[in-house]
Amino acid sequence: MVGIVIVSHSRLAAEGIRELAAQMAGPDLQLIACGGLEDGSIGTDAVRIQNAVIQADSGDGVCMLVDLGSGIMSAETAIELLEFDDEHSDIQVRIADTPILEGAVSAAVSASAGDSLEDVIAAAEEARGMKKLQ
Repeated sequence: MVGIVIVSHSRLAAEGIRELAAQMAGPDLQLIACGGLEDGSIGTDAVRIQNAVIQADSGDGVCMLVDLGSGIMSAETAIELLEFDDEHSDIQVRIADTPILEGAVSAAVSASAGDSLEDVIAAAEEARGMKKLQ
């Protein structure tokens, strides 16, 4: 099953988004919140993100959802770190270009259904066009 990592500058935001997405997911989904810095302050850390990806991976790949610009840079750095990690260099990981909350819920549903990494990314990215009001 595709794993999901939620990357936010805020620990509370990442955990809240994870909580909402988990309500839509099956119990076996690896859905990891990776928010804030180690000391609890606001920010993102590429090594923490790398570790979250390793934790989320079950062999079918990992979809990352990221909140803001520097978080994207940290996520991209985490992917580069994985490429140099002999033990984990084979993990397929992609960043979805989507609103983090809506994308996480869509990705969680797709991953729980057993969809491929490409399909989970596509489901997450479809959230960009969701209309909330008619």
